[in-house]
Amino acid sequence: MAFKIGLSKDLLDVGGRPTFGPGPMELLDREPGIEYEFLRESVSEITPDIMSAYDGLYINSPQVTARSVARPDCRVKIVSRHGVGYDSVDVKALADKSVITTNTPVAVRRPVAVAALTYIFALTGRLMVKDKLTREGRWHERTSHMGLGLTTRTLGVIGAGGIGKELLALAKPFGWRMLASDPHVATPLIESLGADHVSTETLLSQSDFVVCCLILNSQTRHFLNAQRLSLMKKQAFLINMARGPVVDESALIHALQTGAIAGAGLDVFEQEPVSNDNPLLSMDNVLLTPHSLCWTDECFDHIAREGLGCLVEFANGRLPLSIVKV
Repeated sequence: MAFKIGLSKDLLDVGGRPTFGPGPMELLDREPGIEYEFLRESVSEITPDIMSAYDGLYINSPQVTARSVARPDCRVKIVSRHGVGYDSVDVKALADKSVITTNTPVAVRRPVAVAALTYIFALTGRLMVKDKLTREGRWHERTSHMGLGLTTRTLGVIGAGGIGKELLALAKPFGWRMLASDPHVATPLIESLGADHVSTETLLSQSDFVVCCLILNSQTRHFLNAQRLSLMKKQAFLINMARGPVVDESALIHALQTGAIAGAGLDVFEQEPVSNDNPLLSMDNVLLTPHSLCWTDECFDHIAREGLGCLVEFANGRLPLSIVKV
């Protein structure tokens, strides 16, 4: 019997084509023991019916919960996430039912690190306001919007996992001072990337650019709360490339409104999609993108190859490399 894989429908573009291009699908096409199809309907949560219809799932945004695996006819044995984050999957509930979860930590490292730098460059170069000046014929106001150089500034990276380390490696040639905080990463490794290993409090108080690269779990939810945000410099910028709930959004909004920090670049939010009445949408000192700044053709191709590769490995009786630990 063939190993049957279901792919979530949100992995198709408006034309019905895979968002990651046709290339990664070849990984499945060349496997005679694998059958696959995209789910017929878009769902926000994987249902027990879906779990009973496939041996493996490849998902983007749908949640996989304890309810998903509650029925005894659950057939799925592996859930592969299209991306590094797995907060949408109840990994423990799945593991209790002998279902493994995988993600794609390698594929996203470079794209997310580049996206973080993109925010920093746009904010320091005053890109948005200078674009506006040009379009509105306000050319002679340009001297009132001086940008910020990097060599006299400090970059702080909270979370020195795969993405954090990649960011430090890419950022090193710009000549700024670099700090990193992560209790799970050895100091010599961080120092080898050109950064000083410091506490979160030290990092927040000394950095001009704070980039958050934490995973979201019960320990990191609202990690950057009002108290920690108050440690930041008034001229500092916060870049969140992690998950929205890692930052207490109401506290961040207050800090921005009161001038406690200079600005922010946010690709993620506590509520997604963002509500139309969210105060962040009306702030000129904030750059916002819809949880997609790192998305490129290369990024999605690499993610899909890693994620679908996990399913192929499992279907052929081998343990995938990117299993999420409970």
